[in-house]
Amino acid sequence: MIDCCGLSCPEPVLRVRRALQDTALQELQVRVSAAVARDNVSRTARSLGWQVSVAEEGEGFLLTLKNS
Repeated sequence: MIDCCGLSCPEPVLRVRRALQDTALQELQVRVSAAVARDNVSRTARSLGWQVSVAEEGEGFLLTLKNS
């Protein structure tokens, strides 16, 4: 779980990209508080071959990334 709430881009993308470089990782959950971060993290994960699902959570979003 990576909590990126309150962080502005590109920090959420950089943190997620670092985590996705772990080849043993099969699933990762990421919390973000802004739609821009949601979109940028989703786009980055998909470009790296990960499946992305998004759920609204309070005032933010919970992204579940799965290695495909």
